[in-house]
Amino acid sequence: MSRIGKLPITVPAGVTLEFKDNVITVKGPKGELRQYVNPVISVNLDNNEITLTRSTDDKQERAYHGLYRSLINNMIIGVSVGYKKELELVGVGYRASNNGNIIDLSLGYTHNIFIQLPPEIKVETKSERNKNPLIILESCDKQLLGQVCSKIRSFRKPEPYKGKGIKFVGEIIRRKSGKSAGAK
Repeated sequence: MSRIGKLPITVPAGVTLEFKDNVITVKGPKGELRQYVNPVISVNLDNNEITLTRSTDDKQERAYHGLYRSLINNMIIGVSVGYKKELELVGVGYRASNNGNIIDLSLGYTHNIFIQLPPEIKVETKSERNKNPLIILESCDKQLLGQVCSKIRSFRKPEPYKGKGIKFVGEIIRRKSGKSAGAK
């Protein structure tokens, strides 16, 4: 059996589940999420515990077993606790501000970049003196949050020589030394 797929998922208080027509719906205090589940995987709901089983030991079914278990677990964590990512802008003159769900990024290009975020994502920007600007994103949907963070980061990825760019808070950038001086 799949090591991840065979683990049961405990459902916290305040989260309701509904499984109908191969679509699982998870509702909680942070929001509501839906996920299609392939019919080869059967979902069993037993008093605050979910277990997933598969009919055969086919390679594709084993992959689905772990995948859907992880997706359902991420949905339950998302609607009960939520997910949060912080991006840091490293560079002279790099700025970020938000107006509702629109982010205005100044990243050293000739023009500012405006990004319209989906309504499921809450955004907050912080700019303090002598500190790098921060973009804080929160959502119940882990997949959507990761895609939005990746899109924002793609505008100016951190470069290895000076470390300038958009990076996650706590991310370590491998640095390279510049040209060697005195090599003749």
